[in-house]
Amino acid sequence: MATCPQITERAPARTRKKLLVRRKPGYSQALRRTAQGLFLLLNLWIGVEFYLFVRYYESGGQTMWAARPPGIEGWLPIASLMNLKLWLATGRVPAMHPAGMFLLIGFLAMSWLMRKSFCSWLCPVGTISEKLWEIGRQTFGRNVRLPRWADIPLRGLKYILLGLFLYAVLGMPAAAIRAFLEGPYGIISDVKMLNFFRYLSVTGAVVLGILVLLSFLIQNFWCRYLCPYGALMGLAALLSPVKIRREPDACIDCAKCARECPSLLPVDQLVSIRSAECTACMKCVEICPAEGALYLSLPKRRKVPAWAVAAAVAALFLGAAGYAQWRGYWHTDVPSRVYVELIPRANEYSHP
Repeated sequence: MATCPQITERAPARTRKKLLVRRKPGYSQALRRTAQGLFLLLNLWIGVEFYLFVRYYESGGQTMWAARPPGIEGWLPIASLMNLKLWLATGRVPAMHPAGMFLLIGFLAMSWLMRKSFCSWLCPVGTISEKLWEIGRQTFGRNVRLPRWADIPLRGLKYILLGLFLYAVLGMPAAAIRAFLEGPYGIISDVKMLNFFRYLSVTGAVVLGILVLLSFLIQNFWCRYLCPYGALMGLAALLSPVKIRREPDACIDCAKCARECPSLLPVDQLVSIRSAECTACMKCVEICPAEGALYLSLPKRRKVPAWAVAAAVAALFLGAAGYAQWRGYWHTDVPSRVYVELIPRANEYSHP
């Protein structure tokens, strides 16, 4: 029988093991795609219900009535930060947009426990961004990778944006935050957000088009360079007890993990991945052909399977929302007469 030229009787046992090792196909990406799809559908349902809610008041009650979905507040990250500051300063849960605050707490806890898993397992913007660059890679054969001298400064933009938001929010006294959130603009800030996309200006359309185009060409352009929400999750992830770990003795140096990493991390050159850019997507773990060479790890090298990441993400999301509902903090109680007055005139209110 002919022998493989790469494997001879004289080859060291360790070399033969590295060359012959195979892995069964993993399930982490199927599980992650399912979580992404379900959360995207949930957000689409929230969006439709919220649109019907707004249209009911815009039409003077002539269209189908729909209740305001509290989940829409997850799309108000600045209001959520304000409410978190207000809660910490006063010890009382704010009355305006409280659901957003509890969702923010859940997402931060998620990012701390399982690295920046919110971004790769749940975030609808992250899901769309990922699909865009995948389509771009299939269309053009590859994605553009910016040189290091451009990549590093651009990655700092999202932290600069986050710093500006935190500076503005943390510098506001509790009374000013309450006055802002309970004023006309604060009450219908979710309606203002919807109207931005419903009545997209030429400038807004051009900017959005450029972001979509760049997302086709560059992996996770928005998430990597511009998203302040992702920057906040990344800072929480720096304290995470879990990390991707590589076992050099089991590694076969194929570099598949680094080529597959959506965050462009040099996984094949490190023993552990502690970067704030790691989203615990586990694509590197699934693509690795060497058994035991790469895994998500707790301290003392205890392996974390993909199902545990999915379970933690689901438990923290549902736990945050469930706790808020149980304690009566989920709904924003605004009298219908206030919506009757404010929603039809939403465009008259500018940011104070």
